[in-house]
Amino acid sequence: MQPYELTLTAAAEEIRTRRLSPVELVDSVLDRIETTDPHLGAYVTVTTDQARRAAREAEHHITHGHHRGPLHGIPMGLKDLIDVAGIPTTASSRVRADHRATTDSTVAARLNQAGAVLLGKTHTHEFAFGLTTPQTRNAWHTDRVAGGSSGGSAVAVAAGSATFALGTDTGGSIRVPAALNGVVGLKPTYGLVSRHGVTPLSWSLDHVGPLTRTVEDAALVLTALAGHDPRDPASLPGPTPHYRTDTPTDLTGLRIGIPRTYYFHHVHPDVENAVRDAIGHLETLGAQLIDIDIPMTRYIQATQWGLMVPEAGAYHAQNLRTAPELYQEDVRILLEAGQLIGAGDHIRAQRARTLMRAAWAQTLQHVDLIAAPSTPITAAPTDQTTITWPDGTTEGVSDAYVRLSAPANITGLPALTLPVGHDPAGLPIGMQLLGHPLGEPTLLHVGHAYEQTQPTRPFPTTT
Repeated sequence: MQPYELTLTAAAEEIRTRRLSPVELVDSVLDRIETTDPHLGAYVTVTTDQARRAAREAEHHITHGHHRGPLHGIPMGLKDLIDVAGIPTTASSRVRADHRATTDSTVAARLNQAGAVLLGKTHTHEFAFGLTTPQTRNAWHTDRVAGGSSGGSAVAVAAGSATFALGTDTGGSIRVPAALNGVVGLKPTYGLVSRHGVTPLSWSLDHVGPLTRTVEDAALVLTALAGHDPRDPASLPGPTPHYRTDTPTDLTGLRIGIPRTYYFHHVHPDVENAVRDAIGHLETLGAQLIDIDIPMTRYIQATQWGLMVPEAGAYHAQNLRTAPELYQEDVRILLEAGQLIGAGDHIRAQRARTLMRAAWAQTLQHVDLIAAPSTPITAAPTDQTTITWPDGTTEGVSDAYVRLSAPANITGLPALTLPVGHDPAGLPIGMQLLGHPLGEPTLLHVGHAYEQTQPTRPFPTTT
């Protein structure tokens, strides 16, 4: 096994016991980037020299007994919305082609403090406003979409060109590409992870979280990221939590809600079958399955767009007036639409969100978490724009991807996606677990229990 093939958890143990040096690991992953990125396009910027210097420094500290923890010497990618001092943050856009950060974002600073080694910035759908990341190709099939907007981060982790990565999630932008590329993606509770120094898409919907190979890896990264930050007005107060997965695989007594409505409507049979099989496996581990109804389903997508589009339009208003030609057409149209949504519509969307949060809280009183598909389809061909369902209705590809992930952004609830199989074409399928506010420990416990009782997942065949 090559070092780049190691999970974060395995690599951390190899480094801790000095069977592997950070230099060896980082060199292996940098070589992997050189091999895979010409046809995958996961990275917009690779900081090769800086990464090698940081790896040598990490090795020096560890050798002299200054081991900072499980992320020390571990190579990572950061979505190109996340500021790191001295490195460009372009948001994969010509609008910010010359922008270079002067200070670290909170998440970058915390990962640096934990000893992680930055490999570079990963591609995003321009300003995170899209669900495909067109610059990047799916790690399993290069003529399929990577998913977005954190497509570069998901593909890098899937391909072994990052041991872990960070993404952002406004309507599913961590979970969708994670599901389409067969990796783990975690959108934390709103306010648990600081967004200071992260280019916003929609202030009231944005989240930052990890993409990893395993649920255990996600717990390690979340432990480094989580905690109050006064520079983010939405940051939750309280002590810095510590997340563990060294819990039994026995799920006896755990109540899992299975949606009767919404989440299994207009879902491809391959996806539904794989997710229901995974849910059945959780039942064999002792979980109790409880049928539930998802509240206010007719308002979910309207509320998502009613919040996101005007907030994005407000952030980009000046650039739209001065340099609209620098935006990609699909993003510019959405941002211009945001200029046309009035304050009344935005307020109505906020009111709907308040009602939706209350309704979801009522539903969650009866279960410990909800299990459902992460996306209704696997990775679409790059030239496909719509889906026609068996009942004759047509849906845009991006609309389909955001449909099942948006509720967790509107409500601010934590959501974890993990791989549960492949379709006949070999494309990954993801299952989504949604929990109570600050319910990450339960999601990680259940996800880890599933993972520990399944075969080891292979690397993509195309890489």
